[in-house]
Amino acid sequence: MSQNAALAREQAAPDTPVSDNSLPKVPLKTIFAMTFGFFGVNMAFSLQSSQMGRIFQTIGADPTKLGFFFLLPPLAGMVVQPLIGKYSDVTWNRFGRRMPYLIIGAPIAALVMILLPNAGSFGFGYASLAALLFGAIAILFMDLSSNVCMQPFKMIIGDMVNEDQKDLAWSWQQSYSNLGGVLATIFPFVLTWFGVSNVAAKGTVPLSVRLAFYIGAGILLLTSIYTIVSVKEYDPATYNRYHHVKAETKQKTASLWRLVKTAPRAFWEISFVQLFDWFAIQYLWTYGTGAIADNVWHTANAASAGYQAAGNWFGILSCIQSLAAVVWGFAVLSHTKPSQRKFWFRVSLVLGGAGMIWIYFIHSQWLLILPFCLIGICYLTMQTQAMSLFTESLNGKNEGAYLGLFNCGICLPQIIASLASFAIFPAIGKSMPGMLVIAGIALLLGAVSVSVIHPKLSAN
Repeated sequence: MSQNAALAREQAAPDTPVSDNSLPKVPLKTIFAMTFGFFGVNMAFSLQSSQMGRIFQTIGADPTKLGFFFLLPPLAGMVVQPLIGKYSDVTWNRFGRRMPYLIIGAPIAALVMILLPNAGSFGFGYASLAALLFGAIAILFMDLSSNVCMQPFKMIIGDMVNEDQKDLAWSWQQSYSNLGGVLATIFPFVLTWFGVSNVAAKGTVPLSVRLAFYIGAGILLLTSIYTIVSVKEYDPATYNRYHHVKAETKQKTASLWRLVKTAPRAFWEISFVQLFDWFAIQYLWTYGTGAIADNVWHTANAASAGYQAAGNWFGILSCIQSLAAVVWGFAVLSHTKPSQRKFWFRVSLVLGGAGMIWIYFIHSQWLLILPFCLIGICYLTMQTQAMSLFTESLNGKNEGAYLGLFNCGICLPQIIASLASFAIFPAIGKSMPGMLVIAGIALLLGAVSVSVIHPKLSAN
């Protein structure tokens, strides 16, 4: 037996017999190691989602054209994640199967996190094509590298965690992800409170935001290194035995198009539901700061102190959203039985839809805490239950490729939402709070569409 195989087998719980025909029980310390890294990865995504609209409007982007910039991240995800999944399925070397991609992706993601908030700091000029192009290219590369980091964390759960522990692992991963989001989204607010400037010259991103990205880049590197050092993946022979994959076929990889055509039914059913829920989340990211600035601070001027205060408060609300998600994840989802997955999926979308619509009617910054708690419950649950329901139908072959392709069901709705915004936004009087009502309606439609899912283990 190889050294990697021996180390991986040592991670099985000592009091649990290891069968040659099924995945062994994984001790909690190993599940922690393979999920905690998402803390750092989601700092990148949370800073991106909570501050991107603010950054681009600060450097001069037309609010009616924000959808163009929000097209780039999901396009990157649709390309990168299936390719990382496909090629990591057959990547076996001294560093493991999935970990080599994290080794490459983490430093690049950290570097681009440092560059992005400086889009207005290189003398390009307010609303200049050069500044906007720099920002667009930076956000594209940030998302490319962040997706390279994200995929290994998703795939090692499918590789190493059995069905009984899968809900626990996914809920831990998303809970640590949300904790990373908590830290990321409060950075600008906390730094401002400590005296760091939250305003800057016209066209320049405030120092509070730039420092938040620098700190996030460092934490992303540290948490990724912890996972790389702590998690030892199965070698090919051990993996094939646990997943019932014939050794002689391990190097044969079907094309991504072939995998799409032969995808399990759950792939299409869950992707249909995600068409609604990720459509809604895209509008929260795009219009959240502007909606709060309009409703509470009564301004649409991105250079005003009121708008920048709304940007900070959106970060705090995103933090509260993440805290609500963490509490929900540890208190409820980590104890979810496979038969309850559809039920909680549906409930979460109803709560999220109600929260989105509620924002439209609130003009007090403190009352906004309540709907964002509901959105937090929704955001965590819709991810964990979608992944659990989907991975029920996978058999170990091409698992990385399928998880990458499954991400297209997250990215495509975001692209559709961004394109649709060019028609919807003007049609509702360019109301950013109104766009969150549209998002809420989409989540309620998603709750209804959960009925189309026919999983193996959930009876609801």
